[in-house]
Amino acid sequence: MAIIDVVKFNGLKSRDWLTYKHPCEELVLGTQLIVQEGQAAVFVKGGEMADVFYPGTYTLSTGNLPILNAIVNLPFGGQTPFSAEIYYINTVIKLDINWGTTDPIQLIDPKYYVKLRVRAFGQMGLRVLDAGTLFKELIGGMQRDEIVKFDKIKDYYKGILVIKAKSVIAEAIITNKISALEISAMLESLSDRVREKIRPEFERYGFKVVNFFIESINFPDEDFEAINDILEDKAAFEIMGDGRYTTKRSFDVYEGAATNQNGVAGAFVAGGMGLGAAMGVGASMNQTVGNPVHREETKECVSCRARIPIRAKFCPECGFNNSEMTCECGNKLAPGTKFCPECGKKVER
Repeated sequence: MAIIDVVKFNGLKSRDWLTYKHPCEELVLGTQLIVQEGQAAVFVKGGEMADVFYPGTYTLSTGNLPILNAIVNLPFGGQTPFSAEIYYINTVIKLDINWGTTDPIQLIDPKYYVKLRVRAFGQMGLRVLDAGTLFKELIGGMQRDEIVKFDKIKDYYKGILVIKAKSVIAEAIITNKISALEISAMLESLSDRVREKIRPEFERYGFKVVNFFIESINFPDEDFEAINDILEDKAAFEIMGDGRYTTKRSFDVYEGAATNQNGVAGAFVAGGMGLGAAMGVGASMNQTVGNPVHREETKECVSCRARIPIRAKFCPECGFNNSEMTCECGNKLAPGTKFCPECGKKVER
């Protein structure tokens, strides 16, 4: 390879490059090294990093490269060719580095108790803070390609970055009880927390985290549909009130039973409710459709507090037995009593 007396790098059209290995490896003392703004140059001899040069023009000599003292043949006037590698490092801020969680964060929403598969996406900015540390700790251990891009560095950090982001998001949802539907309002504070967690890791390898943003926290549409169903039922409950919502639920069950070949009671048995509960619902439906139940003709279920017909033995909402009971000692007990106040015996339901 021809010997050249000036080494410089004018950059690439794309700003995605992180390091560039200069093709010339045959140098002599007196060769000029030009480092432009936004660059640093690492001089490597025999696999050992000799020095780092920042923007400016340098004349290579044994003064600024003492490592050359042992290899330069002075009788030749310092013009003895020697082999060395020069790596240019991009020190300009790279702001558009995208990141994302490859696997979802699986958790239970603390407000709606629905299992969600949460993903997060965002952008970050990096700048080379210490070119020497970067080369020693990271670049030197890579296959020394002519060009190393930021994407390759992002692959190295993907694991730690995603782990820290997942940890902060999961903590906000699980520990701080913030619903995934409401977490978008906290993106700025969550971004700051992730940045503080990853900053020491990047600084260990010569990088400075200029900024870090979580742009989106989302989950699949099918997960949202489960929450949406809950919200619709809640809205219906708030609009209709306790009594009317109970009636609506009864109508829904009765309508489903109409298509069941076993009839109303069969539908309730298939659904896990007793025959008494089914008949109670039937009675409630007859009163609702034929003779509207007045407030003074209803009572409150001991178990779920729903309004039920005054004579109903079983709650059409939850199936609880609301009839009076008699203890083995002969004492009459109110619905829902667990122990007899007369003899103290546990009531068998």
